[in-house]
This record gives sequence, structure tokens and C-alpha cells, in this order.
Amino acid sequence: MCATSATRDAANADEFRAMVLDTLGVLPEVVTGDEEARLSFTGAVRGLSAQAPYLVVDIGGGSTEFVVGSSSVDSAISVDIGCVRMTERHLHTDPPSSDEVAAATADITAAVDRALDAVGGRGAATLVGLAGSVATVAAIALGLTEYDPVRIHHSRVSYDEVAKITADLLEMTTAQRLAIPVMHPGRADVIGAGALVLRVIMERAGAGSVIASEHDILDGIAWSTASPS
Repeated sequence: MCATSATRDAANADEFRAMVLDTLGVLPEVVTGDEEARLSFTGAVRGLSAQAPYLVVDIGGGSTEFVVGSSSVDSAISVDIGCVRMTERHLHTDPPSSDEVAAATADITAAVDRALDAVGGRGAATLVGLAGSVATVAAIALGLTEYDPVRIHHSRVSYDEVAKITADLLEMTTAQRLAIPVMHPGRADVIGAGALVLRVIMERAGAGSVIASEHDILDGIAWSTASPS
């Protein structure tokens, strides 16, 4: 049982750990931000046929992990700009106002610049995006009528497509986003922020496209369990 950003931050994390122990008989392993980044990278790059080095970004709810490496991790950092956190911090109206989007963009940009400087992300040859926000943007770009992980996995989405989809999502109400065929009901209220994080990463890293990967931290956890060394 592994837990990530939300359990690191939650004020009632002790209650969650107690519930897990009572339910499963074991305490959850709460991974650090660096461990979360490394696990995401391991899951993402296995089987990937693209030019290295890679910049792997895992856009979660509470945080986004930035990892640079080729066959293994060279550097990694986790920053608090997840899609849920950015929505709760900045995007309060439905749809968000231009001032709210501007404030979110400024907050995200500062964090992304700090992360890219820390890991040397601007020198990466290939940007790989993980998790639900990236998968949803890729599904919309592909014009899918239903979620199809096979088509999404290793699809490449251009910066122009990401920018347009982000603008469209931020102009929609939650109800309008729910009408998008590939939209998961639990993601409709936060996908605008998630897409915005992806767009800013691409801008600041100078990436003309992003490869969406359906293999992520869950795969990395599985590999680490199979090969604990």
C-alpha cells in the first residue's frame, strides 16, 4: 500500500493511516516527493522508443513531479502545482475568470521554472506526460469518443493542440466539460488546471510536443516491488 502527495500534506493523515491499517492490516508506505518522481519515471520510460534524455512530468492532484534521465534517473523534483491544488487555490468561479487564470498561470510558471532549473529539464530531447490530465488532453486531441488507453499510450500531442484544448477547457463550465465524451466525471472540475500545468511546462521547457504515457507511478511501484534493489 503506497500513498503520495495528499497523504504527505493532509492534516488528518494519521486518521487515513489508521483506516488503512484497520482495513488492510498494514500501514501505507508514504513515499517522499523524490521517491514519487523516481517511481513515475521508472514506469514511464520502460518500453518507450523516443530520443533520450527524457523529461518526465507526472501531473497529479496535489503535486507535479519533474524527472530527467535516460535509462535511469539523473535528477528529480516534486513541486506543489497539482490540478486539484491549483483549482482550489485559484480557479473559484465556473468557468474561471481571466484574472483567476492569470493568477494560476503566474503561480504555475514560477514553480515550473524552479523545477526545470533544478533538474535541467530544458535540455531534454523528449517530454513525456503522465496521469489523468495528460491522458484526457491526449484523448481530446485524438478525437476519441470513449477512453481508449491503447490509442492514448505513446500518442504525441503538439504544443498548439495542447494550447487550444487548454483554452477551450478553461472557457467551459464544469457541466460543459462533463459533456466531453472522454471526460471522467471526477476530473471535470479540475481538468482546466491540469491542462494549464501541461501547457506551461511545454512553454517553459521549449517542448514542441508531449508524448502521453499510460504507464506511470503504478507501473513504477510494481517494478520496484519486483526488483526491490
